[in-house]
Amino acid sequence: MQEPILTVKRITKTYPGVVALDDVSVTFASGEIHALLGENGAGKSTLIKVIAGAIEPDQGSIVFGTQEYAKMTPALAKELGIAVIYQEFSLVESLSVAQNVFLGENRGLLVNSDDVNRRAARIFAEMAVSLDPTMQVRKLSPAKKQLVEIAKAVSGNARILIMDEPSAPLSAAEVETMFEIIGKLKAKGVTIIYISHRLEELFRISDRVTVMRDGRTIETLVTNQTQRQALINLMVGRELKEYYPRHSAAPGEVVLEVRHLSGLGDEDISFSMKRGEILGVAGLVGSGRTELASLVYGAAPKESGEVWIDGTKRDIHSPAQAIAYGIGLIPEDRKHHGCILNASIRFNIALSVLNQLARFGVIDTKAQKRVTRYYAEKFSIRTPSMEQRVRNLSGGNQQKVVLAKTLAADTNILIFDEPTRGIDVGSKQEIYHLMVDLVNQGKTILMISSDMEELLGMSDRLIVLCEGKYMGEVPRDKFDQRTIIELASGHH
Repeated sequence: MQEPILTVKRITKTYPGVVALDDVSVTFASGEIHALLGENGAGKSTLIKVIAGAIEPDQGSIVFGTQEYAKMTPALAKELGIAVIYQEFSLVESLSVAQNVFLGENRGLLVNSDDVNRRAARIFAEMAVSLDPTMQVRKLSPAKKQLVEIAKAVSGNARILIMDEPSAPLSAAEVETMFEIIGKLKAKGVTIIYISHRLEELFRISDRVTVMRDGRTIETLVTNQTQRQALINLMVGRELKEYYPRHSAAPGEVVLEVRHLSGLGDEDISFSMKRGEILGVAGLVGSGRTELASLVYGAAPKESGEVWIDGTKRDIHSPAQAIAYGIGLIPEDRKHHGCILNASIRFNIALSVLNQLARFGVIDTKAQKRVTRYYAEKFSIRTPSMEQRVRNLSGGNQQKVVLAKTLAADTNILIFDEPTRGIDVGSKQEIYHLMVDLVNQGKTILMISSDMEELLGMSDRLIVLCEGKYMGEVPRDKFDQRTIIELASGHH
């Protein structure tokens, strides 16, 4: 290990009824990529907020270099060169890229725009990325916003860069660009603390990995001297078998048929789905997968084409019509499109069936509670109360709430768009088992995923899209990652 640059010593942080950090000690070396790994609720986010000075610990200390501090403050962290890129970007949308990069820099009352633009352009050149310093941040894609966040850290001469799930909004190509930038920062001696649920990333870029569970540090390991299964077992505290469970249902009759569907950039897409199967949809970012889901679900108008359900042509012009015909969507962005974060679990689960629960315009609260309790127990939603706000749940439990809301409407054809994005390993398994249970009950699932292992592990068949076009179907006995990537890249 290189010379230590940062050590957290016996940090404890409690909230009413919850021990978020329990006597946590970790040492981070200068110029290393150190991964933090753990399920949602393990304490990773609380730990990085303590390091950044956003949260004051109840006890313990932080050692930076040779200096020991009882607590950190945001100003002190910035002065020491500690920068954090959180999952939620801290950018001012109305300002330009360059203005965001140097936001908070004290250079007098007047800002020289040309100077700021030149300095930002120099940083992007060093990062080897193409980004217009004058463009408004609100016009950027999530991937470009991520690059602006990294540039902000670089502009402040960060010695420690903490990245919380940085690859979540990025395509495979964009992740590669980010890895190259991280490699350059490491070569300059910057310490990277990297949080991700994607184990393949950690094995690829990290030097060491610290596993956290229930607010405690379990073990710190040299990454290239450990194995995937060992890390999973340390994370969940038990051995996970059958990582991708298989269902026992035999495919039945065709329940959904899409014929020559076009819209939102998708062109002439046709496929069918059978009762009791999981049909995977593969493709790179921009391939039209989510757009396909929106067209089938009626969330966007189609330009042409037909949707047939149980042998009958259906004109679906809205999500309400789709639900009435038995189609449900678990969307990619569950926080903005899947649930109402500030509302209770009870309200969210019953949202899709409020009309059925109402008598003369008044909600039958007993019936509402009965429906909510049924699905909360069925999906093991972990919460002290059904009145808990969905915002306060882990990613896995939020996804269960969205699924419960969708199934409460008596849907039989389920579209899962990125079903396990931002969800930890243990919760992923729960979602996979729920999907298998649904298929065994006769439901049909269309699964869109950017996770190739997930697609190959869970699907019975795959269809592949590229730039809005249907590239072909791959049966399970022909699954091959190279073949699928070639199709997704436009090669037949």
